[in-house]
This record gives sequence, C-alpha cells and structure tokens, in this order.
Amino acid sequence: MTCDDVLIDRMRRILSRREGCSEGRMFGTTCFMIHDNMCAAAWKGSLIVRLDKQNHDATLAEPYTRPADMNGRTMKGWALVEPAGFASDDQLAVWLGRAAKFAESLPAKKRDPSHTRPALKQA
Repeated sequence: MTCDDVLIDRMRRILSRREGCSEGRMFGTTCFMIHDNMCAAAWKGSLIVRLDKQNHDATLAEPYTRPADMNGRTMKGWALVEPAGFASDDQLAVWLGRAAKFAESLPAKKRDPSHTRPALKQA
C-alpha cells in the first residue's frame, strides 16, 4: 500500500460522512468530490485541497502549504499540503472540512446519468 493509498483511506473515512460526496479520478489519482465539484485528492504523498481563490495567498502563507503546481502551471484556489500538515486525523479533518465547505458552496454539477459516480458509503 502506497502513502497515497493510506491517505485516500483516511480521507474516505472522514469524507464519507458528507452528503453528496463521491470518488472519481483526476490528476492520475483518486479524488473526492461534493456534488461533483472537486474537493480534495492525494497526490504524490501530499494532500491537494480546493479552496476559495480569493483566499489563495492567505492559504499559501499557512504552514506546510505550497502552490498546487500541475504540469508546470500553478492552480489558483488550490493548495498542496505537505504530510506534516495532515499528520493527525484531526489536522486532516480540518483541511478536508475547509475544502468540503468550499465545494458545497458551488452549484451542483448536472451530469449525464451514464456518468454519475456512486456516493460514498456512510461510515
């Protein structure tokens, strides 16, 4: 089991309590969505969270964060959290709570029924 697999399991336990949470694939890894809006993912041992673009600079000033740079392009409104920033389940729950709250604030995406994702099972 890779460090990403361990993190994904931890994320699943926390996010499965959220209504509208599902899993999908993005960035070559498992990602978690709320009403089909990207929320968070594990990526190369770190945590990717989607947060409000207006608070991007403040988020990146927090400990253990850095820009989410995918394929040489920094994604504003996204942060990469280093493992020390989510070492405990409480720390991880705080990051995931922030990301889920932001994803919940977005309009639910309407998808073709053939592309719907199964909701996570409640923990």
